[in-house]
Amino acid sequence: MASAKRPNFLVIVADDLGYSDIGCFGSEIQTPALDRLAKAGVQLTNFHTASACSPTRSMLFSGTDNHIAGLGQMSEHMAHHHEAYKGREGYEGYLNFKVAALSEILQDAGYHTIMHLGLQKETAPCSRGFDKSFVFLTGCGNHFNYEPQLEDPSHGIFSPMNAANFWMKDDQFLDRTTDIPKDFYSTTSFSDQLIDYLDERDDKEQPFFAYLPFTAPHWPLQAPRETIEKYKGVYDNGPAALRTSRLKKLVEFGIIADDVEPAPMTAELWDKMTSEERAESARKMEVFAAMVDLIDSNVGRVIDHLESSGELDNTFILFMSDNGAEGAMLEAIPMMGSVGSVPKIINKYYNNSIENMGMSDSYIWYGSEWAMASMAPSRGFKTWITEGGIRCPCLIRYPSFSKSGSQTDSFSTVMDILPTVLDLAGVPLPGSTFRGREVVPVRGESWVPHLSDKSVAFHDEENHITGWELFGLRAIREGYWKALYMNAPRGKDKWELYDLKSDPGEVHDLADEKPELLERLVQHWEVYYYETGMFDPGHEFMITKI
Repeated sequence: MASAKRPNFLVIVADDLGYSDIGCFGSEIQTPALDRLAKAGVQLTNFHTASACSPTRSMLFSGTDNHIAGLGQMSEHMAHHHEAYKGREGYEGYLNFKVAALSEILQDAGYHTIMHLGLQKETAPCSRGFDKSFVFLTGCGNHFNYEPQLEDPSHGIFSPMNAANFWMKDDQFLDRTTDIPKDFYSTTSFSDQLIDYLDERDDKEQPFFAYLPFTAPHWPLQAPRETIEKYKGVYDNGPAALRTSRLKKLVEFGIIADDVEPAPMTAELWDKMTSEERAESARKMEVFAAMVDLIDSNVGRVIDHLESSGELDNTFILFMSDNGAEGAMLEAIPMMGSVGSVPKIINKYYNNSIENMGMSDSYIWYGSEWAMASMAPSRGFKTWITEGGIRCPCLIRYPSFSKSGSQTDSFSTVMDILPTVLDLAGVPLPGSTFRGREVVPVRGESWVPHLSDKSVAFHDEENHITGWELFGLRAIREGYWKALYMNAPRGKDKWELYDLKSDPGEVHDLADEKPELLERLVQHWEVYYYETGMFDPGHEFMITKI
């Protein structure tokens, strides 16, 4: 008898999408395609990533911790502190060769792999298991491919952006000025290319692994004007009002309990703004909403294509964000250049008048209050080690799961995706060697037992231990208990302790009430630190400040 065709896989990653930025997670933004995905699939409401983008992606493709996989820090951060990280294993700045990449494993198992793993050809997707790829290697930039500042090497906002080679198709670098379509818009063009790749497959019976990482809704906030206009006036009451309405929906949808105490807004800029400043701020949020709207419509196009080709029900689809919403003031980030350099470059090349916001020649971001509104009830946002930096929306659709059509609040992480995909594909986890090189073991665990109702949770809800670290901010979790260390003013310059079961907003620090429990978690942190080969110049100082 002929065996059933192995499942296809489609992994879709949004960049800096907040927890409640899509409809099924409480948003007012129109996301019908993703809402349908949630209704037919499983909504993961307690899914965790790293607190920033490339470390998360390294965990997705390796099934292990980012400090092991090569992105122990953001590559931009390491470039700014070059000497401290130079030559350190686990801090290569790309998915290193100590791990077997998901795309490589599936390629060797007979999958057609379609697609951002490194900036050089030897570390780019074509060298890490992708048969087909169309990628923007630096991971963020103008969504309309309008980059006039690149004509002056001293004016690249990120240092990698000064490189000539940051577009690539398959194994060939592209010239952004001649090889990129004139009507390019990142979300639409990446989706177009994926659909083309799916159509162009020589063997339609060969199962595929497709990876669709959007650069939206990462700044600069840009979208076609007609989509922006759909949200005109929606955000005129400001971020606090948005946060209230989102929280109400989260309760209504059963995602959070009605007695949850949300983390307070730590910035109250809106109240101090003039009416003109409020109008500009609301417009930025309208542009952000349009970007999310377009992610949804393009996800819908890809799903429609799978349905028309008869592949939909045999395709495991996963949609996720790579970290919490981006709330940083970019002009204050050291890696963006000297103080004042960002406004200087933007003022020279871009027009950020309210009438022009969102267009190709504008360069805007929306700030901390809108980010906090979208991450509620969690505390903080991207780069924070609190839940606001690492708890993200996640949806999966695969009809054979008995949990389809439901939610699960079981704790899970991005490291679990690789073992889940391999489990469904019937492919064993890589051993100690892969393609002739030694590789590290996978740390994640398959979701299949829980999604098939054969286990009550993804992990042991009481005892499972997971750690995080980026930019010197630390967290360790055992079951529902979480200890974290953040520098002032974000944190207390000492370890804090939270019970996430009763306090997901991380509002009530129990460190003084439960010193023995805190000490146990800090010991778990020590194990995590050494297991992952982490490098942290302030580590010895941190241990003493329990």
